[in-house]
Amino acid sequence: MILVPVKSLGAAKQRLSSILSQPARTDLARAMLEDVVETFSGFGGDDVALVTSDSFAMDLAAIHGFGVIHDDANLSETDAIETATRLCASRGVQSTLVIPADVPLISASELDAIYRNAPQTGAVLVPAHDLRGTNAILRRPAALFPLRFGNDSFLPHLAAAKATGQAHVVLSLAGIGLDIDTPEDLQKLALAPGQRRSQVLARKFTCALNTHALELVITHDVVAEKP
Repeated sequence: MILVPVKSLGAAKQRLSSILSQPARTDLARAMLEDVVETFSGFGGDDVALVTSDSFAMDLAAIHGFGVIHDDANLSETDAIETATRLCASRGVQSTLVIPADVPLISASELDAIYRNAPQTGAVLVPAHDLRGTNAILRRPAALFPLRFGNDSFLPHLAAAKATGQAHVVLSLAGIGLDIDTPEDLQKLALAPGQRRSQVLARKFTCALNTHALELVITHDVVAEKP
């Protein structure tokens, strides 16, 4: 089972609040989720479930024929995945692959790489590009060890995987590795080749920001030149 935790998109991406309004951040979060879900739709393989209480996410899951595991508490990604993992284990699901909703450059070939490298019993971990967060984690069996997400989750997850005594694989995957949390991440998304929904939006945002910055510089220079 592929699990995608989606918190309320109406309050998404707070770390981008210095450059984007909340409506813009919500639009970006929705576009990224659409890109991620479309990749799963073209991949096939394991069943997919969005772990969420967000209406946009639930509607999107229905459009693609994916499941929804309701996260009525909407507390955190960690809490959502813990709930979903318990449910999967109770249903006899053999493995869980957790993918966040903000890795819009994810590709089917990267998903294939995760499954091809997955041990019969053990884990696959894909770190974020800064080697701090965990942007994908496959566990077989489904509840092999608990997950604790956050800005510095990769090393704790790696330690937890090792502590099981089972095989573990670390993969560096460029698409999955880029999660969009900071203005620098947004710039990388805008500059990456491709025309995904989130990229088109990121280019629109960065172009507007660059234009505004240039206008501020010009205004400052004009004022400074006045006698």
